[in-house]
Amino acid sequence: MTASTVSAAPTAPTAPTRLRLTDRWGRTADDLRISLIDKCNLRCTYCMPAEGLPWLKKDELLTAEEAVRLADIGVRVLGVKDIRFTGGEPLVRKDLADIVRGVRTMHPEVSISITTNGIGLDKRIDELVDAGLTRVNVSLDTVDRETFARVTRRDRLPQVIAGLEAAKASGLEPVKVNAVAMRGVNDEGVVDLTTWCLDHGYQLRFIEQMPLDADHSWARKNLVSAAEIRQRLSTVYELTEDPVPRGSAPAQLWEVRPRGASPDSTALGKVGIIASVTESFCAACSRTRITADGRVRSCLFSQEETDLMGLLRGGADDEDVARTWATAMWGKPRAYGSDAVTLNDPEYVQPERTMSAIGG
Repeated sequence: MTASTVSAAPTAPTAPTRLRLTDRWGRTADDLRISLIDKCNLRCTYCMPAEGLPWLKKDELLTAEEAVRLADIGVRVLGVKDIRFTGGEPLVRKDLADIVRGVRTMHPEVSISITTNGIGLDKRIDELVDAGLTRVNVSLDTVDRETFARVTRRDRLPQVIAGLEAAKASGLEPVKVNAVAMRGVNDEGVVDLTTWCLDHGYQLRFIEQMPLDADHSWARKNLVSAAEIRQRLSTVYELTEDPVPRGSAPAQLWEVRPRGASPDSTALGKVGIIASVTESFCAACSRTRITADGRVRSCLFSQEETDLMGLLRGGADDEDVARTWATAMWGKPRAYGSDAVTLNDPEYVQPERTMSAIGG
């Protein structure tokens, strides 16, 4: 794994003096994603090679105390309202509940969630809820066991389903399922997965595959677009745009009803589509990301990072950390890691860090 360029935070004479995570384009980041580890116990084909990647060493990862401190600075100083712990696979961290509890103790009002593959969630959900977890997203691309094993290179679908069932039984609502639709792999199962999630009371969110794979094999021609997903679902269901304002949420939500049903009838549930590639929502982005080795990424597709771990371990006070973080976010690009280039341009360069190394 080759790290992206680590730079000092960009400076500008017009940079904001108020400590909020604002940028030059008028956006404010109040949704914090902290990756806790780059390791994962699956090997999804769209994320990493079968043999895995060179993992960070333990002393290169944020400690529990450092993760809690960054979350606290984000909320108390910089106006963060939502915190999501990601990976890799956050459940690999044995101290995950301690981290959640540490943040919850200081900030009882903040939403705290995790994105997980669900393996082992059934064994840990009670301690996580007791610690203060409020939401969970489980990655699941198919409910066909053979396809699941092919995509993840592991035959662990029953464990993921057990994790989902445990999350729902714990009272967390809504339990969200994240699915990446891939052409020739699971795209024929889009309707089946939707039906399964509706039947079990989970809120499914399809995500367009992004060019963040370790093999750099992503190709636009293989993309299953949001428009195609909607078309496939419309063969069985009526989709009506959710009346609740989307705001800065990455997913456009749709109410789902049986085909031919009246828009006034009770919906079976909702399905979301995150069209990161074909229907960009960059203009409304409210996210700020910290990698497992303590570096700010102002954009998922950024080529630059700003080191906060060095400040934490070098004795910097909270205000110094916050100012460095805010200045890094001031330099956030307009879209896709650039002020001008889009994913459709030949000049687009994929980030060197992969999704597992960045954190979702």
